[in-house]
Amino acid sequence: MVSKETDEDFLFLAEDEPVGPAKENTLGEWHLLIVDDDEEIHTVTKLALNDLTVMGKQLVFHHAYSGKEAVEFLRQNPQTALVLLDVVMESDDAGLKVVQQIRDELGMDELRIVLRTGQPGYAPEESVIKEYDINDYKTKTELTRSKLVTSIIASLRSYQQIRTINQSRRGLQKIINAGANLLEQHSLHEFSEGVVTQISSLIGLHAEGVLCAQIEDDGSASENIYVLGAAGHYAPFIKCQLERLDNQRIVSQITQCLHTREHQFTDLDTVLYLGNDTHSAAVYIETNRPIEALDRQLIEVFLSNISIGYENVTLFQQLKHAAYIDPLTKTPNRNEFIQILQDTRRYEADHNVAVLIDIDHFSDVNDGLGQDVGNELLIAVTMRLIEHFGISAQLGRIGADVFGLVGPESELTPERLQAVFEEPFHASEHALQVNATFGLCRLTDTAEQGLTILKHVYIALNKAKKQLSQNYQYYKADMEDEMSERLAMLRMLRQDFSHDRLELWYQPQISLADKRVVGMEALLRWPLGNGQFVSPAVFIPLAEYSGLIVEIGSWVLEQACLQIKKLEKQGFSGLRVAVNVSMPQFRNHGFVQSVIDCVRQHQISPQLLELEITESVVMDEPKIVIEALHKLKSFGIKVAIDDFGIGFSSLSYLQQLPLDRIKVDRAFIRDIDKAAGEVIAETIINLGKRLHLSTIAEGVENEAQELAVKAMGCDEVQGFMYAKPMPQAELLKYLQQASA
Repeated sequence: MVSKETDEDFLFLAEDEPVGPAKENTLGEWHLLIVDDDEEIHTVTKLALNDLTVMGKQLVFHHAYSGKEAVEFLRQNPQTALVLLDVVMESDDAGLKVVQQIRDELGMDELRIVLRTGQPGYAPEESVIKEYDINDYKTKTELTRSKLVTSIIASLRSYQQIRTINQSRRGLQKIINAGANLLEQHSLHEFSEGVVTQISSLIGLHAEGVLCAQIEDDGSASENIYVLGAAGHYAPFIKCQLERLDNQRIVSQITQCLHTREHQFTDLDTVLYLGNDTHSAAVYIETNRPIEALDRQLIEVFLSNISIGYENVTLFQQLKHAAYIDPLTKTPNRNEFIQILQDTRRYEADHNVAVLIDIDHFSDVNDGLGQDVGNELLIAVTMRLIEHFGISAQLGRIGADVFGLVGPESELTPERLQAVFEEPFHASEHALQVNATFGLCRLTDTAEQGLTILKHVYIALNKAKKQLSQNYQYYKADMEDEMSERLAMLRMLRQDFSHDRLELWYQPQISLADKRVVGMEALLRWPLGNGQFVSPAVFIPLAEYSGLIVEIGSWVLEQACLQIKKLEKQGFSGLRVAVNVSMPQFRNHGFVQSVIDCVRQHQISPQLLELEITESVVMDEPKIVIEALHKLKSFGIKVAIDDFGIGFSSLSYLQQLPLDRIKVDRAFIRDIDKAAGEVIAETIINLGKRLHLSTIAEGVENEAQELAVKAMGCDEVQGFMYAKPMPQAELLKYLQQASA
């Protein structure tokens, strides 16, 4: 072994080195700890490295003379970059124990370690080198100044790289955490305040700053600059215009940043640009010192990460505004009105009433004059309602053409509501006279939940729509019971239909000329299983209201075509089957083709299938019905108009319909022995003749009625006098008897 005393001049072994350049200006310091129990080693090491500058920073030397002293120093000085560590000091492995403590106990993974030993025969354990991230291991005799400098530079570069990576990692973690925290803040103001706080945290400052943007509270663009978020002594200015800060420096810098869309860094403060072409903002941070390059990089990454969040929050704010405010009328929408109902019911239920106002035939305005005129009409109605009830009641737009009011019952009376619609409304260049239907509910007569209150008012509104005598209705508890019964019946109807429990019965139609059966009307029946039947007058409107009638109607057409085919096989050819068709079926875009496909599939003559429509169906959507009937007529299918005279037909539409037959309603046949009934029945039959249409009288129950319609020239009859509606098996027996 070579003693320590013999290698004191190791730093000066034969290497002629040129004189170094003049000392350069430094931009910081590297803290280097020399750990050795030999005083001379400290001296010569410092002498050899004293003028060394690495990456623009000079070395600052610290000294420890034992392993214990080294560990304590590092515990107090975590900013140390490099340790020159002697292996053998107070014990043969003292240096190795220091390495273990540095990594395991102190957790200093960035610190670089160069092991030195004056005893060439002694080497550190292989496990220490592998496990504890040692930068270099040299014997002191190996270390000329040049080799020592090389090792120092490599170690400090390694330290800088590791530190940059770790800082970036920690910064990225902060960014991720910041992004997660900020995205939890749905409010634009809370989000903006969080941006200021998180940027300050990233660069190690107390949060003192503001975030400003040209944006309104609902997230929409604005010409003015608003303080969206602030921290520190700027916090009181949130939601204020920027000028309220009364700090010209901040106003100027933020304005310039928003204009140039670039960051601004000074020795006192920093202004950061955030956003994109649609949503832009400026973050002012009071730093009172320059921002270091590494911190700038962190901020850049943070801003690129959070800019999407900022855009999302502004969009969320707009959505939140849209969730509670109707964009057209700027009044509370359905969601907000439900909350208003609930709050009013909870705190001021007495003497208050909720109202729904449904504009009658609003779709006609949209279809006839265009949606823009329709929107102007809605705005005009809004203004009129505010004019009449703005002080006493709260207004909202609940649906496309439905408005809501909640306020004193003494103010929101049917008479005062009707007065709103007495004068025409001005929309564009039009003066539109519109009517409305009202549903009302006293808050003491309903539940506490806003959604339930709204449901009750809707029940009253729907009841009012079905009335002919008046255009308003107050909610009563039994209305909900009635509605519940209807829903229960609808569920049962769906279930029975899906299980094929509905039946199609047939009522024969007779020619008055020879008393021969010429056809039959298919009539839907719903048996309950106990020998009773649900009246078609009850379940057909229910099926039409729910839309189930479209599926049921397809099934009826299928059964009618099958019946025609079966009758032909039994020798009863040429008998037509009439099927009733409702308005929802006509509205179904595939209805016409489905009828044609059904006829083709069963290979029956189209003339044997007759579609019966009521006047109310024609008057509901004349254009749709007439167009569909012309297509069906061109295919050969017959068309009859049922209950003629009941719906106060428009003769102009009657001329346009491709009809084959007119049915005289049973109400006129029942009163045919009276002057009025006789005149109407005869007028309808004569009208049919003039239009070259066949006529059939339904509801004929006695011989006097038969003689009367026959004398008027009616072609066919249908009624209990001849046969009641019957199921398929009985129909076959009836036909066999009639032909015998």
